[in-house]
Amino acid sequence: MTRQELIQQIKQKRSFLCVGLDTDPKKMPQCVFDLHDPIFEFNKAIIDATAPYCVAYKPNLAFYEAYGIKGMEAFVKTCEYIKETHPHHLIIADAKRGDIGNTSQMYARTFFEEYNIDALTVAPYMGEDSVTPFLQYEGKWVILLALTSNKGSHDFQLMEDAQGERLFEKVLKKSQEWGNTENMMYVVGATQGRMFEDIRRVVPDHFLLVPGVGAQGGSLQEVCKYGMNKDCGLLVNSSRGIIYACSDDHFAEVAGNKARELQQEMADELDKFGI
Repeated sequence: MTRQELIQQIKQKRSFLCVGLDTDPKKMPQCVFDLHDPIFEFNKAIIDATAPYCVAYKPNLAFYEAYGIKGMEAFVKTCEYIKETHPHHLIIADAKRGDIGNTSQMYARTFFEEYNIDALTVAPYMGEDSVTPFLQYEGKWVILLALTSNKGSHDFQLMEDAQGERLFEKVLKKSQEWGNTENMMYVVGATQGRMFEDIRRVVPDHFLLVPGVGAQGGSLQEVCKYGMNKDCGLLVNSSRGIIYACSDDHFAEVAGNKARELQQEMADELDKFGI
């Protein structure tokens, strides 16, 4: 999916919602366990219920790898189902890969050739040669970790050098030598609030993938106030607040309602910015 196609979907749907598929059998309703492939069937129901209200899905690889071959088969089936039934949705593999060059090449081949995913989260700690292999694929996106929402983000990401420049700012500046607004996004946690102003001073035009709205306490309105740009420039992710909103047979219907509520809030924010 190109940048322009993503922007078009956001405008058409009046939404910049990404639904996180952090699918945990321990939290799934009992009714799906009567089916052949519970993880996939749960995802399928969630996707069908939320597709009208979102523009992207983000399966988190840890929740599939934890169940071995069966989990990865469910991941593949989930991605194939999205491509076949909802082809205008961006698929983001939240895998946070990144290693020495030849290893990153294999990771890139795995996700962009074997699985044919649209986008992949990547850790920048090992520098240029660990990131650029992912950028060799036309039409694919690298989503680089910049400023995350977890408590431990302060351990390194906010460290300052002698000139007062923080580590996440160095990541933003240096990585623009590797990619551009057509193939690189950044992860910025919703709980960072006004730090979005600092982010936008360095990367005014890039898309930001924003986890942490809802269950983690991030404010959609605050994210938009400080992070939205002329093209929207945001993909706001919600996982637990949507997919685990209900634990009985009506889980998909309730998930759809939660997604619609967020979509309506997002439509209001887009209207405020004249998008």
